[in-house]
Amino acid sequence: MQKKHLAAATALAAIAAAAGHAQAQSSVTIYGLIDSGVEFVNNAGANGGSVTRLSSGTMNTSRIGFRGSEDLGGGLKAIFQLENGFKLDNGGFDGDANQLFNRQSNVGLEGGFGRVVAGRSFSTTYDFILPFDPMGYSANYSWVTSAGATGGRKDGMPTGVSNLVKYQGEFSGVKIGAMYGFGEVAGNTSDSAKYGIGLGWGTGPFSVAGTFDRVNGTTAANGAYDKTTTAHLAGGYQLSDAWKFNLGYRYYKKTLASGATDLRSDFFWGGASYKITPAMTLIGTVYYQNIKNVAKDADPIMYSLRLKYAMSKRTDLYLSTAYAKAKNNQLVGLSRDDVGYGNSQFGMTLGMQHRF
Repeated sequence: MQKKHLAAATALAAIAAAAGHAQAQSSVTIYGLIDSGVEFVNNAGANGGSVTRLSSGTMNTSRIGFRGSEDLGGGLKAIFQLENGFKLDNGGFDGDANQLFNRQSNVGLEGGFGRVVAGRSFSTTYDFILPFDPMGYSANYSWVTSAGATGGRKDGMPTGVSNLVKYQGEFSGVKIGAMYGFGEVAGNTSDSAKYGIGLGWGTGPFSVAGTFDRVNGTTAANGAYDKTTTAHLAGGYQLSDAWKFNLGYRYYKKTLASGATDLRSDFFWGGASYKITPAMTLIGTVYYQNIKNVAKDADPIMYSLRLKYAMSKRTDLYLSTAYAKAKNNQLVGLSRDDVGYGNSQFGMTLGMQHRF
């Protein structure tokens, strides 16, 4: 594993050096985000104990990336993006250690028709719906990408997709998008395939978006495969320079190859952000998931609050806190990544984020 990490670090250094050499000639940009915080969480283990820890990416995932474009003439550009997520607390990869660019690795074309990329990227649903989450792409504490629920289930949306072809365009305030992720299984184009569409619209203070997607599982011995279907609808309203409101809904259904009862849930969120001063913003959101087709449903709910202070255009300090509760003594967790060990959980994070 150490050899893999050494090779990955060497590759990153080589790309950074090449990008720096080419910047003046080919519009290559190096960018990144560094985010870390000290977090306290109760019910953090099987023994019910609490923990205080240094966490990475508590408001947004820490990352480093490279993006660039080349003017091909006639309004057409060649584009690319490579982006790695990492953990600031230990220097490791955020996700699969074998994926150097686990967030983005794609190349494509951009012009008056929109943008088409191929490789690894975020799903159309992620692109269209996440801007309506008041907590904003946060691991602490948001459930929009996935939520803690009955039996450890996390009924969520597709996020990062490999083997992807994705289109997005915007015309007179109307945004459209579509994606297809190849399953790449010989003799069966449906096995492990993913696809989705999105439609968005915005005018003045109003904005709205809707998406539909399907994620197929691996074909079982009986010839069937799991099928996960989600649909989202979200909206926003900018009441004034200080106040902004958002609402969202997710329909989730997973049909199992085994023929067992479908996994079903409806997920709702709503929240607001208020600029107390030009530098200080208060954000509050409620997340609720209605679990269906189970004898004892968790129906978890989470209340999140964040106070963010902009020290500059690129550096923020923040204090985030949340409380989650599940019914029927079922497990629930605050984070979209960690499992829960009790029927409630409280957490608080004091953090800092810097963008470059």
